[in-house]
Amino acid sequence: MSHQARKEIERLKNQVRRHNDLYYVQAHPEISDNEYDALLRALRELEEKYPEYKTADSPTQRVGADISGGFKTVRHIRKMLSLDNTYSFAELGEWDERVRKGLSGAQAEYVAELKIDGVSANLTYRSGSLVLGTTRGDGESGEDVTRNLKTIRAIPHTLRANDIPELIEIRGEVYMRHEDFTALNREREDNGEAAFANPRNAAAGSLKLLDANLVAGRRLDFFAHSLGELKGPGVADHWHFLQKLKDWGLPVSLESKLCPGFKEVIDYCNFWQEKRGGIPYDIDGVVIKVNSLNHQAKLGFTRKSPRWAVAYKFPAHQAATTVRKINFQVGRTGVITPVAELDPVACAGVTIKHATLHNFDEIKRLGVKEGDRVIIERAGEVIPKVVEVVRSAGGKALAIPKSCPVCSGKVVKEKEEDVAYRCINPSCPAQLERGILHFSSRGAMDIEGMGEAVVRQLVELKVLRNFSDIYHKINKDVLLKLELFKDKKAQNLLAAIEKSKEQPLSRLIFALGIRHVGEKAAYVLARRFRIMDDLLKAKKEDLVAIYEVGPVLSVSVTDFFKQPQTRKLIDELRGAGLNFSQPASETASGPLAGKTLVFTGELKGFSRLQAEESARRSGANVSSSVSKNTDFVVAGGAAGSKLSKARKLGVKILTEEQFKEMIK
Repeated sequence: MSHQARKEIERLKNQVRRHNDLYYVQAHPEISDNEYDALLRALRELEEKYPEYKTADSPTQRVGADISGGFKTVRHIRKMLSLDNTYSFAELGEWDERVRKGLSGAQAEYVAELKIDGVSANLTYRSGSLVLGTTRGDGESGEDVTRNLKTIRAIPHTLRANDIPELIEIRGEVYMRHEDFTALNREREDNGEAAFANPRNAAAGSLKLLDANLVAGRRLDFFAHSLGELKGPGVADHWHFLQKLKDWGLPVSLESKLCPGFKEVIDYCNFWQEKRGGIPYDIDGVVIKVNSLNHQAKLGFTRKSPRWAVAYKFPAHQAATTVRKINFQVGRTGVITPVAELDPVACAGVTIKHATLHNFDEIKRLGVKEGDRVIIERAGEVIPKVVEVVRSAGGKALAIPKSCPVCSGKVVKEKEEDVAYRCINPSCPAQLERGILHFSSRGAMDIEGMGEAVVRQLVELKVLRNFSDIYHKINKDVLLKLELFKDKKAQNLLAAIEKSKEQPLSRLIFALGIRHVGEKAAYVLARRFRIMDDLLKAKKEDLVAIYEVGPVLSVSVTDFFKQPQTRKLIDELRGAGLNFSQPASETASGPLAGKTLVFTGELKGFSRLQAEESARRSGANVSSSVSKNTDFVVAGGAAGSKLSKARKLGVKILTEEQFKEMIK
C-alpha cells in the first residue's frame, strides 16, 4: 500500500503542477476551481497520511507556480500567501473554533469581504508614489508588471491624504467587469482570436501583454484588500485599514462588513451566496479575516497560509441539460462560431437556452455532439458554457462546415495556428450587415441614423451589397420605402452620408474593418502614409518599420489591400468622393498650437482617439502623462490620478466643453 500511495502522491503532484502552470503562467486553465481544489485536497490528505512522502517542493507547500518569461522577476518585501479554502458552514465553524482556541477562548471580531475572482497584484508605494506593481507569482517573487498596472484607472499613481507611510505594500485583485468582458470576447471572435473562457482569464492574459497600450484598452479594474509590508504610521485593525485605503484613493469593495461575531459571518455568506448574480463582476466566495492586527499576530501563519484568514467558496452554478443542436453564427469578419442550442434549464436564477462553444478546438476537446447530456456552468455569472459531457448520445462528431451557413460561401482556416474558420465571401449578408454598422459607427465614418433597423432593411432589399453602395445606391426614394421613414428623417440620413465623405483617412481605414486594425492603429497608419494611394502601395517591411505596428498587423493590412475585391471597393469609394487623405497635424495659430495636452476620464462627445485626433488637428501635442511641461489637462467624468497630479502641479484643467470651444 505504501508503494501505491507514493505513486499516487507523485501523480497528484504532477497533475497539480500542470494545472498550476496552465492557470498562473499560461492563463488558460483546463479545469474548474472545484476540480483543482479537489486535486489539491486529495494530495494534502495523502501527504498527511504518509508524511514520509511529503517533500518541500510539493504544491501543498508553496503558493502559485513558476514565473513565466517576458517580465523581470522581483522579490516581494513580505510574502504573498494564499488562503485555505472551506466549502461548507461546518468547515467554516471548525476554522472559527481554531481561531478562538488560538486566542485563548476569546471571541474574535471578523471582517467579511467578497472574494473577487480575479488576479492577485501587489502595489508598492514609497512616500506615496507607486514605484512597483507585481503579480503574486510563487508568493515570494512576482513579475514586474508596473507599466501594465499603471494603465488601470482604479490604481492611483500617487496616494492622497496627509498620513502617507514611508513604504507600503498594498495587495488587491485585478478583475474585469462583465460588460467589458463580453465586449472584449466579441471583438476577439470577430478578429478570429480565441475567446477568453471567463473574466479572470481575460484579466490574467491582459496583465501578461508586453504592450501596455493594449492593456489600457482592456478596461481592467482593481480592488485593494490586504496589507503587506508597512513602514510608517500603523493601524489597529483591518477594518480601519480598509477605511484608510479609501482615504488614500484606493478602491475597496463597498460590500465588506465588520462582523462582531461568527453568526454575522454566516449571515453575510448566506446573503451573498443568494445575491451573487447581482454583482457586475465575478465573485466566487467570501474572505473572512480576524479584524484585530494584534490577534492576527498572535494567530500567526502556517507555511502556506495565515491562520487568521480563510476563504469560504460558493458552490458552482451548474446544471445538467441536453444539447439539441449545434448551430453556427457568422461574425462581422466572417468568423464561424459554434453555439449549442440546449433544452431550457434553470441555472443561477435564469433559464439557459444557449451556450457558446467558442471554436471547433473547444468542441473537439470536450467531445460534445448533438444529443449529448452535458453539464453547463454559468461562468462569470454571465456566459453559460458547456464544461463536461456526462452521457454521450453516440452521434457523429460535428463536421466543420465547408460552406457558410448564411451565404454558402467558402469557409477556410487562413493559417494553421489560427483557431478560427471564416467565410471569405466579402458580400456575405451576415458580414455585410455587421460590417456596414461598423463602417457607419461613431468612431468610423460617423453616419448618424444608420442604425441596425435601417441597415437590416437595406441589406434585405439588396440595396446594400458593399460599403460603397451607401454612397451610390441610397437616395430619398429608397429611404421612404423603409419602415417609419418620412421626409425629414430621410433628409437627415442623406445629409449624414454626405458629411461622412469629409472624414479623414484614419476614420476610413478603421471603417473598412481590417483585422487587428482598431482606431489607434488606423490613426498611426494614416499619420504615416497621409494618402490612401501610398498606403495601398505599402509593403510589409514598410509597415513593420513603423514603431507602433507589429508583424501581425502588417500582414493583415497588406493581405487586405492586395485582394481584388478590396481594390474594387477602394475605387468605388474614390468615385463616390470620399476623402482619401489625412490632414497635417500642425496648425500655425490657435489656442492649442504648440501646446501639450493630456486627456483623462470619460468624455461624452468623443472617444479618446477622436479627442486626440481633434487636438492634433488644432496643432497640439498629445501626451499620456501629466508633467510640469503639460499645458492643459482635459478632464472628463470619473477622472483619477492624472487630474490629481495636474492640480498638484498647477496645470490648467479644461472641461470637455472648454476643449470643444478651443478646437472650433
